Amino acid sequence: MSKIKVAFICVHNSCRSQIAEAFGRHLASDVFQSYSAGTETKPQINQDAVRIMKKLYNIDMEAEGQLSKLVSDIPDPDIAISMGCNVGCPFIGRPFDDNWGLEDPTGKSDEDFKIVIEQIKHDILELKSRLNHNEINISYFKSIIDQDRVLFSYHKRRRLKHNAYRAVIYM
Repeated sequence: MSKIKVAFICVHNSCRSQIAEAFGRHLASDVFQSYSAGTETKPQINQDAVRIMKKLYNIDMEAEGQLSKLVSDIPDPDIAISMGCNVGCPFIGRPFDDNWGLEDPTGKSDEDFKIVIEQIKHDILELKSRLNHNEINISYFKSIIDQDRVLFSYHKRRRLKHNAYRAVIYM
């Protein structure tokens, strides 16, 4: 059986989601595959996050190939986690399975970064433990996702038909 795919999502995929992907790869790769993405990208990941992760944990996110990417650039996840909607929740075509509600440390002090980094590490280890102990029902998530895809597809087709009908009326 293949590993569970977990996506960590932020708007710009430049800081919190990148940290979560790095910790997921280093601390939980035996349980799940980690991905991060956003609905927008940045030219590079947050340099304070890169520096502090390297200093505290000897994890060099850039050297390991992490870069800012779009949701469409990663595989469909089994679990999608929002890093926090204080900067606006992105729409990813399906509901989030969890929202970690983390403050964005961008532009703040190193101490603020360290607090967020430690919380992400804790949350990654908690997720790993819950998955190891079958406390998260992936089949349930997948069924909800499938239902949402069907509903989204139905409404999208309906909207397209409605717009085509309106176009005929106004011609």
